[in-house]
Amino acid sequence: MARKVFIDGDVGTTGLQIRERLEKRADISLIRIDPALRKDNAARLAAFAEAEVAILCLPDAASKDIATAAAAAGLKTRLIDASTAFRVAPDWAYGFAELAQGQRDAIRSAARVSNPGCWATCAISALRPLVDAGVIAADAPIALSGVSGYSGGGKSMIEEFETGTVDGAFLYGTAQNQKHLPEIAAHARLARQPLFVPAVGDYAQGMAMAVALQLPPGGAAAAEAALRAHYAGETFVSVVDAARHQPRVMPQVLNGTNRLELSVQANPETGATTLVAVLDNLGKGSSGAAVQNLNLMLGLDEGAGL
Repeated sequence: MARKVFIDGDVGTTGLQIRERLEKRADISLIRIDPALRKDNAARLAAFAEAEVAILCLPDAASKDIATAAAAAGLKTRLIDASTAFRVAPDWAYGFAELAQGQRDAIRSAARVSNPGCWATCAISALRPLVDAGVIAADAPIALSGVSGYSGGGKSMIEEFETGTVDGAFLYGTAQNQKHLPEIAAHARLARQPLFVPAVGDYAQGMAMAVALQLPPGGAAAAEAALRAHYAGETFVSVVDAARHQPRVMPQVLNGTNRLELSVQANPETGATTLVAVLDNLGKGSSGAAVQNLNLMLGLDEGAGL
């Protein structure tokens, strides 16, 4: 029997990509409502009541409102939220299955799962294993940088680029207020937020992040060993040789997949080290991750549809 799923907000970029992945599957039955009623709470809650899992692809405030309304209505529908609204909330499981031992089980049994942010997935995947292994201290000074396709900025940014309102790449978050910073610090187990200045490129999708660290002699080898041990046997996260991301890191190389690649680049003379993370911001960075979490919650093959 097909499992019933409702995507609340399937007209936006993330929701559309999730829908495209799910509507091809015989084991998933998507509940749909009249597009004219997509902001009607009664119609939405009726769809929630019919679904086993509802995936929220909404702005933060709208996600909070509908989650509260579903709880007030006594609905037992399990939720996956794709916004930033609940990513550090203690009563929501964090939806990065590869985060740590036991995280998959937490997602499988959770009533509410927060889907990770794209930048956060890059940073946390590189940093959390090193903090857990004692390769870096929780209060180590860390600087992040990276470039993403404009689809990571949502509907308004996509429109800016595709209509020519914006021309070329740009930096943002220079005041150290990028929205993923609290999430990164919390789930990487950092004692302080890293510095982070991201960029948007003049292309649609694909993301690469550089995590800059100062390590002692031998530290880069220890970092790579910790990453390889942590992700050994994983399907979607892999640690690759440094040469894979040299001489240029190509942010679009994993587009169309749910994969994440990590590598360790280092200057052996100075100990300056760069951890590199590459993913599709619409794959493992958002929609693909949501499908992976859905599969876990429904007890299906984790890689189904991916």
